[in-house]
Amino acid sequence: MSFSSFSGPIRSGTVKEGAARNTGLVVLAQATPVVFGTLTGTAAILPAGSMITRVSFQTTVVFSAATTLTLAFGATSITGSITVTSLGVATITFATATAALALLSNVGTTDATVAYTLAGSGLTTGAGNIIIEYVQRADNGAQFPASV
Repeated sequence: MSFSSFSGPIRSGTVKEGAARNTGLVVLAQATPVVFGTLTGTAAILPAGSMITRVSFQTTVVFSAATTLTLAFGATSITGSITVTSLGVATITFATATAALALLSNVGTTDATVAYTLAGSGLTTGAGNIIIEYVQRADNGAQFPASV
């Protein structure tokens, strides 16, 4: 298996311009493994203009104690805290503050680093994957180009 790389948003559809355009953008994802010993780090670096559509956490090894996970751009939390207590995939709710909602809609005109924080007392085991799904748009957040 190999990886492919693209340099920009990927659009799909047959009509590229005008009122009847039917193109859409591809939803992409980045997954980052985390373990109990690393309590902070980078969850993803998203391309400029991206819109975050979903964040989830896949627990692969049960944490030895209740563990909370939050995601942020700098000092702005973009998710509520989720407490991880069992195996499986849990969807993380988005923060509702105005600044957070703006960043979820458009991460900005430069690539954005999403940081994570895990918190728990007496952790000796635990692992999982942070999964961030997003739509890559133009660096100004535009979905449709002025012309092709």
